[in-house]
Amino acid sequence: MGSVVISLDAELGWGFHDFAEPPTDRVESGRRGWTTCLELLEAFDVRATWAVVGHLMLESCDGEHADHPAPDGWFDRERTEWRDREDLRFGPDLVRAILESDVDHELGSHSFSHVLFGHPDTTDELARAELERCHELAAEWELDLESFVYPRNDVGHRDVLAEAGFSAYRGVTPTPDGPRGVLETVVSGRSLLVEPSVDEHGLVNVPSSTFLFGFEGPLRTAVESVWEDPMVAMARRGIDQAAANEGVFHVWLHPNNLVDERDDERLRAILEHVARQRRETDLTVETMGDVARRVRSNARTDPNVAAPGRPSLAE
Repeated sequence: MGSVVISLDAELGWGFHDFAEPPTDRVESGRRGWTTCLELLEAFDVRATWAVVGHLMLESCDGEHADHPAPDGWFDRERTEWRDREDLRFGPDLVRAILESDVDHELGSHSFSHVLFGHPDTTDELARAELERCHELAAEWELDLESFVYPRNDVGHRDVLAEAGFSAYRGVTPTPDGPRGVLETVVSGRSLLVEPSVDEHGLVNVPSSTFLFGFEGPLRTAVESVWEDPMVAMARRGIDQAAANEGVFHVWLHPNNLVDERDDERLRAILEHVARQRRETDLTVETMGDVARRVRSNARTDPNVAAPGRPSLAE
């Protein structure tokens, strides 16, 4: 049987601080959505990987970050219009809520300040500084970081990620987001399961299967008026596939995607289906860290699985 993985990009304002015009509804929904996600995951006893922006683990700062090799202006919004919005810049209370949850969640990293690792202007020095700062903060919290989620899924500097001691990252989904993805899976029967693998840097790539909030706006409303929430239908299909086959169904979202009760119900319906299939089948729920340890273990013991740096014997 397969497994379900849920990863969350937990960022509050940092997900939008470089936008010329941040989306107000998403920005203001960050804390509400974070709390709601935690409550729903606890209600159905479902573990998740919370990839947290490192800056949120600070209690306070001067907004300067003089020792950080960020591009000019990178922290401007923190120093200007969000200077008095500590609720957007800091989140130690929310991080503690994850750690104190009755559910054994994984705390992962989403970089220190939401730098885009795949951007051509992001140097090794900047990537290294982002990761080192996250490890420093985690150590202050007496935590170890294993899993990394690239901001905006912009994969890059995997060699630096490996050097920094991470074990896994969320890879890019093979399924298109939004209406096209729903069409390819629900209508055509395309599988939503992914196969994690060890890359050339020794990192475990845990690809996502789908983004849970890629089908929004008027089209979502129109489809729901004649059918059901298309993302719930898609997720149920993926969960059922994982319950019947080997492979991983990996979904992701931002807590700030939960803007209103309709969004809450989407996540509730999906988690309810996970819980039902877990009761009735051998389906398991894993974190990204769990997957990384399992895949690494298989690579060490199976001669047909390529270990980092050597070809598979089956080739």
